Amino acid sequence: MKLMRTALMVILAFFVATTGIHAQTSPKKESKPKTEKAPESTKDSSVKIPNSVLDIAKENTYPNSTQDQPYLQPSEWSQELIETSNVRIENPNLIRILNESTVNKAPTIGLRATIYLGEWPLNYASTETSPNWEYQKVNTNYFDNRGGKSNYQIHYLQEAQKVVKGGLTAKVPHADDVEKMMLIKAMDKSKLPLAFQTIVGAGTKKDQVYNISPKRLGYLYAYAPAINEKGKVTYGEVYLVMKGTKRSIVVKNVTSQGVGAWIPVQDHVHFGFMASESPR
Repeated sequence: MKLMRTALMVILAFFVATTGIHAQTSPKKESKPKTEKAPESTKDSSVKIPNSVLDIAKENTYPNSTQDQPYLQPSEWSQELIETSNVRIENPNLIRILNESTVNKAPTIGLRATIYLGEWPLNYASTETSPNWEYQKVNTNYFDNRGGKSNYQIHYLQEAQKVVKGGLTAKVPHADDVEKMMLIKAMDKSKLPLAFQTIVGAGTKKDQVYNISPKRLGYLYAYAPAINEKGKVTYGEVYLVMKGTKRSIVVKNVTSQGVGAWIPVQDHVHFGFMASESPR
């Protein structure tokens, strides 16, 4: 797939550069109605973090790299093309190919050409963004205070490094592109630091204290939380159509399919404390 996209990018750049089409000399097309646009709520949908979930970014002994939203800003020429499409285009990799194409300033009259750019996942519409604060258990701290005469205080100490991975819940075509679009939407909706992989380093600790009463055993469980993202991805065959000084994108054979993913919350841990009279 990567080789095919690289070849398409080179062919597109060469062809557009030699056709003499200039973005600024082309008349602007009237806006076309876009299909496959799922209405999304404009209300605040950010996820509320409970008190049992703590940020460990400063204490984490493994420095996770900050995951920025992988959104690529279209160039002026790319934006003009995207606006002509009959289907909404949000795929960062497709936008990158359009951005890296070159354009000659001199217009060419009488040109007629259609270039097939391949089948792409074009956009992702989110229908549900919900948290699971106990997505994966990463640590257990334990102390037996059955022989004690006063409260014993324990706190969180990560005993071993844990790698927490997310991913799509089912196989879909062009999974990498779909993951990027889902990550963008989930981060925007939840307002949480998300990544498909996060690591909790050994020796990470928090000073928050949990009391174990006498005659009891105490268990402090630590969980990595994650977002369950669900929605619909739209696919289509993309064509670059050029007629004289005009150019546009036409999408054919449009299909949609449901998709879901688990996306871990980076550098956050959910704590659950339990005290009991007998071992668990």
